[in-house]
This record gives sequence, structure tokens and C-alpha cells, in this order.
Amino acid sequence: MKRIVLQTQEKYLEKMRAKQEDLTLKMEAYAQDNLVPILNWNAADFLEVMIRAYKPKRVLEIGMAIGYSSIRIARQLKAKSVLHAIEKSNANIKLAAQYINKAGLDDKIKIFQGDALEIIPDLKKKYDFIFLDADKQDYEKLFNLLLPILKKNGIIFIDNLLWHGYAAARKVPAKENKSAQVIRSFNKLFMNSPLVKSIIIPVGDGIGIGVKVKNDC
Repeated sequence: MKRIVLQTQEKYLEKMRAKQEDLTLKMEAYAQDNLVPILNWNAADFLEVMIRAYKPKRVLEIGMAIGYSSIRIARQLKAKSVLHAIEKSNANIKLAAQYINKAGLDDKIKIFQGDALEIIPDLKKKYDFIFLDADKQDYEKLFNLLLPILKKNGIIFIDNLLWHGYAAARKVPAKENKSAQVIRSFNKLFMNSPLVKSIIIPVGDGIGIGVKVKNDC
């Protein structure tokens, strides 16, 4: 199992896709050619809609890679809104900075280089919207660190919660088994947390959306 929706459905959605800016398409092509994991284009479209509808003033991204989702988020932000993005890889950050500059979004995006598990505890001001797309084995720890800095009624948007379909599969290839188990365990935590109202939807590689309903964390 390698897909969330049928191939015919994917092709249909691709045909229906709105025309994209050249930079967006170049970044998608670069990611595909160089095996850089970025947010699925359909999930990125959905993320843009969420940002545009919710109008967050402060957004936090965990795992920016080459800045694809960062740029797509920042393009939808209002004038005084900001995006803080955390990324470990120096090579990714250098490339992301170039793309961000080309997009004319240097004033909207602030990059933090390092391990999110170490950076997040030092972030004191809360966020309206958090996008999590980091190492899957860290999801549980990151989720628990992120909830205290997410405002009440704020949104957490999480990628890869169906893990190429393997999270819901009866038979999982040996090389995918560990990741599938990690995602399954996290999904139980995410869906049963009393602090967020959560849902997982079959968009992209499986998107989790949680609205913080309690502050006692």
C-alpha cells in the first residue's frame, strides 16, 4: 500500500489543481528529484486554505526542510503576522533562505536552526497555529512540548498521520514497520488527548488537525 487515495482520484485532483507560481513548481520538482520530503501539494493547498480562513498572527513550523510549506504559509499571512520555522539541517536552511528571498518573504519568516526538542522549551510567547512535520519518532515528545505554547482555540496541523497508508494496513513491509508503529502510537495519543479536539483526514499523506480546547497543560 503506497497511497491514501486511488491513483485515478489523484490524477483527477491534479488536473483540477489551480495554476501555481513558478517558484512553487520549481521547489516541488527539486524535492522530487533530490528526494527531499516536503508536504504533498494537495495537503499544502489545504494548509493554505486553513491559514487564510483562520488568519493566525503567529505561526510556528517544526521541520521546514527547503522552505516549501514555509513559503506557502507565509504567502497567506496578514501584514503583521509572522512565521517562525525550526529546521536542523544547515544545508536545508541555506536552500530555504534562497527560496524565501526569491519569494520576497524575508520579513515574514524567521528561521531557528537546531533541534526542535531543544528550541521549543525556550519559546515563551504562544502561537495561534502550529504546523508539525518533523522526525516521526519525535512526534509524541514534540506534541507534548507544543501544546503549552499553543493558544486556546489555536490549531495544530500535523503531516504524515497515515504514513503512505501503512498506518491503517494489515500487512506492512519490514522497512516501514517501525515508522508505521510510531505513527499508530502517536495517533492514539493525538485522537484521545483531552486538550485538543482532533481529526485525521485522508489528504496528502494523512493530515491531523487539532483545536486546543483546554489550557491545563
